[in-house]
Amino acid sequence: MNKSKILIVEDDTAISNLIVTTLETQGYQHHAARTGAAGLLEAASYGPDVMILDLGLPDMDGVDIIRKVRGWSNLPIIVVSARAEDNDKVEALDAGADDYLTKPFSIEELLARLRVALRRVRCDGSRLMDESSSYTNGDLNIDYAAGCVYVGETEIHLTPIEYKLLCLLAKNTGKVLTHNYILKEVWGNALATDTPSLRVFMATLRKKIEPIPSEPRYIQTHIGVGYRMLRVETQP
Repeated sequence: MNKSKILIVEDDTAISNLIVTTLETQGYQHHAARTGAAGLLEAASYGPDVMILDLGLPDMDGVDIIRKVRGWSNLPIIVVSARAEDNDKVEALDAGADDYLTKPFSIEELLARLRVALRRVRCDGSRLMDESSSYTNGDLNIDYAAGCVYVGETEIHLTPIEYKLLCLLAKNTGKVLTHNYILKEVWGNALATDTPSLRVFMATLRKKIEPIPSEPRYIQTHIGVGYRMLRVETQP
């Protein structure tokens, strides 16, 4: 059996059963909760590796659950919700969710998002032991101590803003970062009017690190929401 433990917080019986069955066929351990209060209790006592969370729970809003969990844990949270508006996605991601999947969803996509979250858990664990030295993702390497960036053997010259953007994305690999979060972390503010500037810097960064900027391998755009650093498998 897969040692990864998944917590499902979902009040819709049919969807909860579908997710549970899917996890069982893939060998994941799992617990299920039908209310926000039960989900919070399970998150604290069960010690899950990932939480799959519905926003529309009977006793509290899922966004409030995200905020409460973030008060004491970096547990990866994948939101699965019928709320499809960009504002809903941004609110959940800004509150601390790692990913957002809109209902109806495919089982294959849910499993793919789950694998991404679990890879981030493993990478975060290894990075804690070596965070001060470097970051490697495919051919991309960041030497934090020297402040240098390489793609393969070639050193890439970045502006200070581009470097800060890259480091922020790298340290959150696999997680969707909203425009507001990036603006706050890199520029110290989160004004919506600054989003066009962010897009410009992101475009110049891509030109420097992506083999084909129009088909990015590293930085994925979530239209209307933000950006995500993808984990790139090293070619043998």
